[in-house]
Amino acid sequence: MIDTPTLAVTGVTGAVGRLTADLLADAGVPFRMLARSPERAPRYPGTSVAAATYSDREAVLTALDGVETLFMVSAAENAERLGEHLAFVDAAADAGVGHIVYTSFFGAAPDATFTLARDHYATEQRILASGMRHTFLRDNLYLDFAEHLVGDDGVIRGPAGSGRAAMVARADVARVAAAVLQHPEGHVDVTYDLTGPEELTLAEVAEKLSRHSGRPVSFHDETIPEAYASRAKWHAPDWQNDAWVSTYTAIAAGELSGVTDDVQRVTGRRPLSLDELLTDALL
Repeated sequence: MIDTPTLAVTGVTGAVGRLTADLLADAGVPFRMLARSPERAPRYPGTSVAAATYSDREAVLTALDGVETLFMVSAAENAERLGEHLAFVDAAADAGVGHIVYTSFFGAAPDATFTLARDHYATEQRILASGMRHTFLRDNLYLDFAEHLVGDDGVIRGPAGSGRAAMVARADVARVAAAVLQHPEGHVDVTYDLTGPEELTLAEVAEKLSRHSGRPVSFHDETIPEAYASRAKWHAPDWQNDAWVSTYTAIAAGELSGVTDDVQRVTGRRPLSLDELLTDALL
């Protein structure tokens, strides 16, 4: 058995996992990290790093030996992600994990418009079937990504229409995760819908980006054929193109709208708005 604490955290070389790990370390909470590339993992007092990928069952069983609570950050988008998720959940259950905290997606459902939300739903179902206690953090789109929606010509393009998205900052997701991981007994078998304090159209996002950046940003509401055509230059596989385009059609369908108070209820702190996030980035 690895001589490390009974809390394990994945995704520590990515944004949300790293932010969560920083918060846990700042709070003096001992934990174990799982990383595909351990050399890239942060180092904190009282922590250790185990090398494991989600699909490597034996490595996962070893890394999770003695773990009671597990933070499972969804894997990077790839064609095999759902299979990786299911394999990891199965191995975690077999390793004896008692409670899994999983970063899912807002509106996860088998018939969700956003294609990857369907994979999140399937992962949730596997967790529910495993018998482990669970906490699902269903994140809306990340506010931090808003700037990256803008093309080189200053235009956000996509078939989102006048739909709204209640986007959430990654920092707020991490704050919720850290709060849950420190007191998992208070969050057993609960689903949190994590949003920011407002729901915005992409035209409103463009206006805010213009105001904060000082350069013109606009939104062009593409048709679905236009959306696929404008992304063809990246020669991405079909599943990736479908994910990109369905992000916007999900907004148009109203599936990413609706502000919740879950961030504030769990953390005691109001979530960041896009204006606040952009202001902080300029400081």
